[in-house]
Amino acid sequence: MSDPIAQKMQQGVEEGVFPGAVLLVEHKGRRVHHAAYGFTCLLPDRAPTTPDTIYDLASLTKPLATAAAAAFLVADGKLGLDDPLERYVPELTQDDLRWATIRHLLNHTSGLPAWRPLYERIVPDGRKLREQPLSSRRAAIYDAIHREPLVEPVGGRCVYSDLGFILLGEILERIVKQEWAAFIHVVVWGRLGAQGLFYMSEGGPTSGMLVGARQFAATEQDDWRGRMIRGEVHDENTAVMGGISAHAGLFGTADAAARAVKPWLAAVRGDASPIPMSWAKEFVRRQGIDPHGSWALGWDTPSKGPDGQPSSSGAHFSPGSFGHLGYAGTSVWIDPERDLIVVLLTNRVHPTRKNDQIRAFRPAIHDVIFKSVVRN
Repeated sequence: MSDPIAQKMQQGVEEGVFPGAVLLVEHKGRRVHHAAYGFTCLLPDRAPTTPDTIYDLASLTKPLATAAAAAFLVADGKLGLDDPLERYVPELTQDDLRWATIRHLLNHTSGLPAWRPLYERIVPDGRKLREQPLSSRRAAIYDAIHREPLVEPVGGRCVYSDLGFILLGEILERIVKQEWAAFIHVVVWGRLGAQGLFYMSEGGPTSGMLVGARQFAATEQDDWRGRMIRGEVHDENTAVMGGISAHAGLFGTADAAARAVKPWLAAVRGDASPIPMSWAKEFVRRQGIDPHGSWALGWDTPSKGPDGQPSSSGAHFSPGSFGHLGYAGTSVWIDPERDLIVVLLTNRVHPTRKNDQIRAFRPAIHDVIFKSVVRN
């Protein structure tokens, strides 16, 4: 195997970074790598990954669904980035949060905590999840966030927050007066031309497509639900919400994820795109609300970690690059200057989330891609 990209990916499988993965790379509009490695599952038996394997995209939901929805609503004049949250959610009990803005939620500077195990309060035994009405479960999640104390001042230090994006989803749903998944499918992905992404609701795929369990990469052996998770969302708070949320829940192939980010790349480069260039550039621009933060609006930008570790995009992506990670082992990075898209989908949490080797692997594979594709 002489291809250094393929060699590095196979090394990831052999060293247990992830059971399996699909890597897609596009450079200057040409697909230069799209290949599958390893296995969709290790337990109870092994099944090989294919380029069409469907992955739990986890927090890639934030840019691919929620940031895109917000960008369209802002461009259409239905939402203001600096609108106070109180305008849309008068039920908020924290006075400071009432005056936080949509921009603060998108930029992770609202002061809300990163995460809370809300699912444990609402459904202590995940095996009995569907014994409670879905509407009451979703309402309980929103109510808990409305009452959640802040951990930072509004507009202070960036705290990457699932709770902030759940709240943002509630706000956007109130604005459009539609169920979230229906709005995302028709208005957002319809305009982006990015069909192929979907949520796994309790009634099945929100896209209406027919998919079998073996088409999915497995995630974790989940003690809360008492089973191996495959073909349903890994994130427990999203599971309580019926599989549909603004912070997590998306499923898709590497090809579907690439199609969802292409309009962002085109818009930022000034090419034809359904996303207006001015708004695309604003959403991928580091906001500077927290001078030390790397966050844009629903997107991240390259930055070193607190201990000096390299950006997950490696050492060579340009400063104007933007991307996002997903907890289950997924990522997208886009470099407009180099006209480069990298989609990495893995199920590194299978069979347990305790495997964190992906942290070192991500920058390493992006460096290999850059040297193999861009420099050559």
